[in-house]
Amino acid sequence: MQAVLVVNPKATTTTERSRDVLVRALRSEVDLTVRYTRQRGHAATLAREAAEAGVDLVVTLGGDGTVNEVVNGLMAAQPATVALSQSSAERLPALAVVPGGSTNVFARALGLPRDWPEGTSVILEGLREGRSRTIGLGRADDRYFTFCAGFGLDAAVVGRVERARRRGRVSTPSLYLRSAVGQYFLGRKQRQAGLRLERPGEPMEEPLAFAIVQNTAPWTYLGEREVNPNPLASFDLGLDVMAMRQLQVASTLRTVTQILASDPDPHGKQVLRLHDVNEFTLVASDPKPFQVDGDYLGERKKVHFTAVPAALRVIC
Repeated sequence: MQAVLVVNPKATTTTERSRDVLVRALRSEVDLTVRYTRQRGHAATLAREAAEAGVDLVVTLGGDGTVNEVVNGLMAAQPATVALSQSSAERLPALAVVPGGSTNVFARALGLPRDWPEGTSVILEGLREGRSRTIGLGRADDRYFTFCAGFGLDAAVVGRVERARRRGRVSTPSLYLRSAVGQYFLGRKQRQAGLRLERPGEPMEEPLAFAIVQNTAPWTYLGEREVNPNPLASFDLGLDVMAMRQLQVASTLRTVTQILASDPDPHGKQVLRLHDVNEFTLVASDPKPFQVDGDYLGERKKVHFTAVPAALRVIC
């Protein structure tokens, strides 16, 4: 089996020595080529090249941002050796994810352990036993996502965290919490209800203040705690949406408490939830922050979302 390992050398939970251990372990099972990313977007290029070269497996070592880039590179590939009439899961290499970031939402949603040594062991076992599953993806305009996207407040928080990390801060649950509280109370623009949701053949939903879109559950983690605005979201279904009509202090605190409960069920007159949706569009009156898989992509006025079923095969 031919495989390519795409390594983010800045992955927060690995070292050069641990990467060497991983490479030796993978080479005991596959014919492995190792490629290192050099800048943002490079992982997508490496993944696309690997798929077009006809490799059987692409492995990532990095966080959710690296995984997202690799998935987008795979989905953009057109392998010369297979028929394009096949589904993407049939014609593209399988994907294996070694957790190397600070949160690793996608890997953990697949059932992998949080730490890279245990995650590697599970992947090696899956390769030996031929164990994989086919998952659906979400797509926001032309960008695929594996577990979530956000339009409005949560994306503004992601952008705030990214700016803090560029200043040398370490990504931790406390950094996200402080950023969320600061954004809520200081970012008045993002609290305004200037968003609407449009679905083919359905009444328009408006006004909305922000929206969280999930392709699986959980949405994220705070340490070991799952955060689940849409607890029924699944890789095997369409997309789930949770939006709030207004961000008043009392209703927002109530909804956050519901999301963090052991059996989450966000509800109330300010909450909109949609389950297993194939297609919809979010439209803003003014540009709002936008993120996919925890990667801040700037501000948008309109984003079209679609569910992409049975898109990719993953080792798990």
